[in-house]
Amino acid sequence: MYELLGISLALAALLICNAVASLATSAFWRLISPWVRHWPAQIQARTIFALRVIPVCLAVICVAALLVPAFLAHEPRPSEDVSWKLAVLALISFSGLTLAVWRIVAAWITTRKLVANWLRNSEPIKLPQTPIPAFCLKHPFPIIAVVGALRPRLFIADHLMASLTPEELSVAIAHECGHLVARDNLKRVLLRMCRDLLMLAPFGRTLDRDWIAASEVSADDFAARHGSEEALDLASALVKIARLIPAGQRPGLPVGVSLVGEDSGSIRDRVNRLASKANSSAPEIVSVKTTLVATSLWLPFGAFLTASLVIATDADLLFPIHLLIEVFVSALQ
Repeated sequence: MYELLGISLALAALLICNAVASLATSAFWRLISPWVRHWPAQIQARTIFALRVIPVCLAVICVAALLVPAFLAHEPRPSEDVSWKLAVLALISFSGLTLAVWRIVAAWITTRKLVANWLRNSEPIKLPQTPIPAFCLKHPFPIIAVVGALRPRLFIADHLMASLTPEELSVAIAHECGHLVARDNLKRVLLRMCRDLLMLAPFGRTLDRDWIAASEVSADDFAARHGSEEALDLASALVKIARLIPAGQRPGLPVGVSLVGEDSGSIRDRVNRLASKANSSAPEIVSVKTTLVATSLWLPFGAFLTASLVIATDADLLFPIHLLIEVFVSALQ
C-alpha cells in the first residue's frame, strides 16, 4: 500500500499542478496578449511557447523534486489506504500520460508512413538554399512542407513548382526554412504532449492557436527579411497556393509545417500583412526591452527550479511538504 499510495499521489499531483499552472498561464496570456500582439512575431511565438510548456515543467518539478522526496523521507510504513477519490485522480492523470505517449507514437508512425509514401512518388531535387533533403512530389494538393521533427524533409508538389515563379518559389522555400530555424516541428510535438496531458480540460487551447498563427507569421518575416520585393513575392505565392487548394481539403500533416498552415482562412491576414510590410520603409526592429521582457518569463521558473532542488536535498525543509501531503490525503478520504 505504501508504494501504491506514493504512485497515486505522484500522478494526482502531476495532474493538479499542471491544471492549476495551465489555468494561471492561460489567464496571464489573456491579460498580456493585447501588448504582446504588438511585438515581432518571432518574440510572440517564443513567449506563447514558453507559457504553454512551463506548466508541465512546473508540475514535473513539483512531483520529482518536492513530493516524491518528501514522501520517501517522512511517510511511515504502513501508510494510509488509497481512497477512491485519490484513485480517480490518479487514473485520470495516468490516462493523460498514456494518451500523450500514444499520440506521439501514433504521429511518429503516421509520419513515417506518409514520408515513405511520398518518397515513392517523388524525386530528389537540389535546392542550395535548404539545409535538408528536398523532393519534388506528385500530389494533387499544392504541397510545400517540411515533414518530420528529427529528420525533416522538404516536399514540394510538382504542379506547384510549375505554377510559381522562381522568385515566389524561393521565398516559399525560405518560409519553410524559417520553420526549420525555429524548430517548429519539434515544438508542435511538445505542444501536443502538453495538451494531451490535460485530457479534456480546455486550458491552453487559445495559446495553441495563437502559437500556430505567430509561428506562421514569424516564418513569413524570416522569408521576407531582406526587403519589400520578397514580401510581395511571398504574398503572391500565398495567393496562388490558396487558389490551387481543392475545396474542403487540408494538408493533413501529422508532424510537419506547410506554407498555408493549418488554417487556410488566415492566408488573407498574412497577405495583407506582407503587403503592408512591403509598403513600409521602416524595417521591423526587435528592441532590447521586448527581448528582455520575453526572456524574463523564464526567470520565475528558474528560481522555482533552484529552490526546489535545494529543498529536495534537505529533509527538514521537506517536512512541511509532507504535512501538506497528509492534509491532501485526509481531504480525499
